[in-house]
Amino acid sequence: MLKNKKILLIITGGIAAYKSLDLIRRLREAGASVTGVLTRSGAEFITPLAVSALTGTQTYSDLFSLKDEVDMGHIRLSRESDMILVAPATADFMSRMIQGRADDLAAATLLASDKPVVIAPAMNSKMWWNEATQANLNQLRERGIHVLGPEEGDLACGEIGDGRMAEVAEIVSWVKNFLFDRTRLKGLKILITAGPTVEPIDPVRFISNRSSGKQGYAIADACAMAGAEVILISGPTALRVPVNCTRIDVQTADDMLKASQDSLPADIAICTAGVSDWTAKARQTKKMKKQSGQKEMTLELKQTPDILQSIAAHTKRPQLVIGFAAETNDMVKHAREKLLSKNCDWILANDIGANPGILGGEQNQITLLTRDGSEEWPLLDKRQVGQLLVDRIANFMKNKKQLTRKAS
Repeated sequence: MLKNKKILLIITGGIAAYKSLDLIRRLREAGASVTGVLTRSGAEFITPLAVSALTGTQTYSDLFSLKDEVDMGHIRLSRESDMILVAPATADFMSRMIQGRADDLAAATLLASDKPVVIAPAMNSKMWWNEATQANLNQLRERGIHVLGPEEGDLACGEIGDGRMAEVAEIVSWVKNFLFDRTRLKGLKILITAGPTVEPIDPVRFISNRSSGKQGYAIADACAMAGAEVILISGPTALRVPVNCTRIDVQTADDMLKASQDSLPADIAICTAGVSDWTAKARQTKKMKKQSGQKEMTLELKQTPDILQSIAAHTKRPQLVIGFAAETNDMVKHAREKLLSKNCDWILANDIGANPGILGGEQNQITLLTRDGSEEWPLLDKRQVGQLLVDRIANFMKNKKQLTRKAS
């Protein structure tokens, strides 16, 4: 999948540097050629010889080495790669990137590059959440730097928290998707709804569901990396906004409907949000108190608007309308009924009865239903579901364009 792709891997000085050796191996297995740049602090954790043994090429480290500059100067290093990957990226190196430093080979190479740059931060949890690091992170994102991770877990210092470098498999999967073809969905505007909605009962209580938004965000990320303009309409989540996506935050189903309709026209709509089916008929302005001796309470509800059906029936209907169906029984039957009753084109169905860990989890098992049939997908990481959906969308739009040309 990465055949003929050239990746420049910058390894900085953190304990996670040892993971870069596995990263090199996995990238080469995927077909990429990898060139290593090892910072002075990185060389305190792994050796240039170990890096070269896995890349099959010379490892570079010294900006002022006559041999390195003759063989492959920092300008050539920056220009001859399809991507620069910094893994691990320490807090210090991120700070130096912001400053535009060029006092070592790694920093000078980045400064001279016009290629996509991806960093995988790794550090102590308190260093990660330090105000200075977060400010640097925001600036890097504003400059178009892609950030993978970090993840939460056991840290080398013995603490538990955010700061673990993203898993190697996740980094490789992201790189594959990014470099495969960034033009597959170029020129398309895609509207995506994600996360739960929150329907207030009173100032304290509300009706919601267990939707985490992870699948919708993964799809938004995959679509953006394939070149689409992505409008992400999101209920309350703690998820980071994918790079190159415009996020519109909403609370209620009414909010989400209005934001969706205001975002039309769009070429494609993907409705992954877990929209509450019911809302309080009368929202209380004060907290509802439990009365002494009260054993029961009646709460009157009314239906919320059907966002998927509204988009499918809109005068500015997208060319492709995709819905999600989370079912606990008779999944295909109920999903097929939803496809027809909502007048959408595709339904992505998952059986949360058989797989209760899907809600809020990292994986999903999808059955894609269309007007013509169905396709079962294996259990996949939610990022992989997003990538596979992008493939199906790209093929659909390509075939539709070819049919339009023949008809004309």
